[in-house]
Order: sequence, then C-alpha cells, then structure tokens
Amino acid sequence: MEGPPSRTDRVGSLERGLGVMEILAAHPAGLSMSEVADRAGLTRAGARRFLLTLVAAGYALQDGRIFRLSPRLITLGRTWLSGASLWTYAEPFMREVSKTLNESCSAAVLANEDVVYVARIAGARIVGVALHVGTRLPAHCTSMGRVLLSGLSADELDAFLTRATITAKTDRTITDRAELSRLVAKAGADGYSIVDQELEIGLRSIAVPIRDRTGTIVAAINVSTQSARMPLSEMEREFLPLLKKAAGSIEDFFVVQ
Repeated sequence: MEGPPSRTDRVGSLERGLGVMEILAAHPAGLSMSEVADRAGLTRAGARRFLLTLVAAGYALQDGRIFRLSPRLITLGRTWLSGASLWTYAEPFMREVSKTLNESCSAAVLANEDVVYVARIAGARIVGVALHVGTRLPAHCTSMGRVLLSGLSADELDAFLTRATITAKTDRTITDRAELSRLVAKAGADGYSIVDQELEIGLRSIAVPIRDRTGTIVAAINVSTQSARMPLSEMEREFLPLLKKAAGSIEDFFVVQ
C-alpha cells in the first residue's frame, strides 16, 4: 500500500493557491491583498500573484482593494454536491420527511447572496416555484437562507447585509436590513426559521441547519407548503420535529467519516 505523497510529488504552488482560496472562503466579505498575505504566510508580491491568477481564471473577484471568491466555484461545488456521498446518505431521511408530510423536502448551501439547492425530494402536492438541484434563490427571503446566514459571524453577516441586493419578491418580503439581522439571529437562537410568503405569495417554508462535526452550519433542509394548507403554528408542531430528526440523522454522516 502506498504511503502519503512525498514532498517531491507535491506541487507547492498549488497547495499555497488552494490555501489562499480557503482563506477567501472563510471571509465571504473579502480581504485585501495584505490581509491575504498575512493569513497565508506569503509576501505581498506572492499573494498578489495568487490572487490575480484566481481573478484571471474566474475563481475570484476584485473590487478595488478587496478580493473575494466568485460564483464560478459554485459550479464546481454544485457538481460535487449533486453526487456527493453526503446527499446520497441524506436522501432516505429527506424522502421519509417528504413521504410523511406529503410535501417537498429540500437541502441547500449558501453561495454568496443566494442559496443553491443541492438535493430535493418533490412532494405530491404542487407549489408555485419550480425547484430542482442547482436552483438559486435569494438567501434573505428564504427559510434555508436565514438558517445558513445564522452560521456566519457577526462581522460576516454585517458584510453580507451591506453588499447583498435585498429586493422585495412579494409585499410580505422583509427588506429592512436591521430587521433581517434580527430574524437571522432569531433563527440561530431558535435552531430553525419559518418564512411566510416572502418569496412567493401562498408559499411558506420551515428550515433547520445541518452541522458538521465541529458544529459549523454547512447546509440546511426545509419543507415548503402552501399557506392555505398549513397554519404557521401547525408547521412548527407537525413539520419541525420531523425536520430536526432528519437533520440529526444526516449529521451522523460527519461522525462516521
């Protein structure tokens, strides 16, 4: 059996470049060249080369002095996530939720200002929004988005709310940034979020987080339904326990890895 690769088998510049990407991934609001250099243990000139290479390749964006990862990485992530073992593992639990409630159950991850659907079990009942793996929806007015945003640090959430395009999808959409910050904090404290007709009139959804072994929120799962079918209080009573149970089972994936 082969051992780990030796130093001569590794490409040091690639390792450092991947390190720069990981640093940017941990700071969605972006970093300056000097900040990247400090965190990566690089000279400013070295950081400049890596950052400009990432920009030229389309994997990073430059806004004045600030660099951040670009949505192009979502394509790579989406390809991996759509076939990843996590979602293969999660599907039976999501399917059970969908079958029990006769509603759709979906999973998503945060991607800049949006959530991207990475798994979905369609229910027998029809909702207005056509959703599938790869669908992007605004994070600010979706239940999974608010749950995922609750995993950001205070500084990262402030940066998100500052840069995000926050527009009304319906007359119920909350666009006040201070109120959104409060609702995200509430989602973090409660361990779930309900969004009522903010994305589409007649559509309600409830979401809970999926955490890895470190406790970091890495995804969210939700159930959507029509407002005419399900009062909010009943969603909490009927949907939430099933979602939490499914989330706990999915989180076991990280324990056995």
